[in-house]
Amino acid sequence: MDRLEFLKRLGVLTVGASLMGSGVSAMAAEAEEIPEIAADKKIKTKMPDMDAGLAKPVTVMIIGAGGRGRTYARYAEKFPQSMKVVGVADLNPHRRKEMAKKHNIPAENQFGHFNEALSKPKLADAVVIATPDNLHYEPCMKALALGYDVLLEKPVAPTEKECRAILKQAHKYNRIVAVCHVLRYAPYFVALKQVLESGAIGDIVNIQHFEPIRYAHMAHSYVRGNWPLSTKTTPIILAKSCHDLDILRWLIDKPCETIAAEGSLHLFRPENAPKGAPERCTDGCPHEAECPYSAIDIYERRKQHLGAFDLPRKDPALIREKLKTTNYGRCVFRCNNDQCDHYVAILKFKDGVTASFTMDAFTPWGGRRTRIMGTKGFIEGDMKTFTFYDFRSGHKSVWDQKVSEVAEYKGSGHGGGDHLLVRDFVRAVSAQDEKLLSSTIDVSIESHVMGFMAEKSRKSMKKVKI
Repeated sequence: MDRLEFLKRLGVLTVGASLMGSGVSAMAAEAEEIPEIAADKKIKTKMPDMDAGLAKPVTVMIIGAGGRGRTYARYAEKFPQSMKVVGVADLNPHRRKEMAKKHNIPAENQFGHFNEALSKPKLADAVVIATPDNLHYEPCMKALALGYDVLLEKPVAPTEKECRAILKQAHKYNRIVAVCHVLRYAPYFVALKQVLESGAIGDIVNIQHFEPIRYAHMAHSYVRGNWPLSTKTTPIILAKSCHDLDILRWLIDKPCETIAAEGSLHLFRPENAPKGAPERCTDGCPHEAECPYSAIDIYERRKQHLGAFDLPRKDPALIREKLKTTNYGRCVFRCNNDQCDHYVAILKFKDGVTASFTMDAFTPWGGRRTRIMGTKGFIEGDMKTFTFYDFRSGHKSVWDQKVSEVAEYKGSGHGGGDHLLVRDFVRAVSAQDEKLLSSTIDVSIESHVMGFMAEKSRKSMKKVKI
């Protein structure tokens, strides 16, 4: 059975497309219609209420209390009437205890390994799985068999086979699985989707989409940190950019037919280490002062990315100790990493719609940059604001709503998308209705297959059919 037939049988190309074509989740359904796009005026959309407004909170267990797990759990701190954290599983005792303290989790619901938690009778309505990429499959399969609904951090799993198995398991036990494609829930992308669905741009012909990682973020996460090896986690096109493939599929709203990809690890290689560079930045490197990837500069001086260290305080001595004893202090040219630091993909969708995607580590900023070419207009944006250009009138209109200035949106990453995702998830669990979600396991499989096929294309240096 080929991939297209597999997706058809599982209903991904029918049900999934219907879900995506019908709107942009419960958040978009409650938002005001896009007003008439007038010359040189603001495009205004309603900022949705983050509170799910439930009569009874949905109970959840957090499996993986790192950065992503803590982010989703904070929704319960803001809106305890809609969500309650009643259990936690994490091998790191500091993270486990910290979450238990914040949410008053009883000792009997605090676990080290997720197998401990999932060997007990069901203790919550749902689980949040925010473990490392290679540890999504097993807890998800077990949680579904126990009757839990699941909020699953992306990527779904490291292999296409495991993704398919999770999809089958969700259908077998009739459970809700929401995949954390958080960009779908960000007000910026919701507004962009609404403008496209209004027809103002005409038919989409081509999209240019760029994901700049930011040089220090690349060094932290994909050279030194949690995702340096594609074989132990997932390739960077999935580990970092499955958000972007999903957004392209969602905006275009047509199946992808072919993909051709190129990319490599250009800089962060042993042969590129400057002469005399030691194994660690703390070992007296003669190049430390001018190296843009210096661990001393990133973590000690600028105090960036310290969340990964689980420090009780930002003490210079504690930071220096981490740099001496963990990968975060290693020279970026000596980390035995293999993730691409630049990546380009050309995608063709049904009806001849094309898209180009570029991911690059060598930028001073993060976020996304998107250009959409339509038959009646043009849109370009940077995840904070976008501008629509009308071909017939020659006028332009701007969406520029200050999401960060809305009080309840503070602390929610990805432009508000993190907590709006959780909002829709608890609503879906409470109502037992996956249609309240924009990104279910069904609609996420297509974009994941796109990622796996991009990697196949990159390695084979051939265009791949999907």
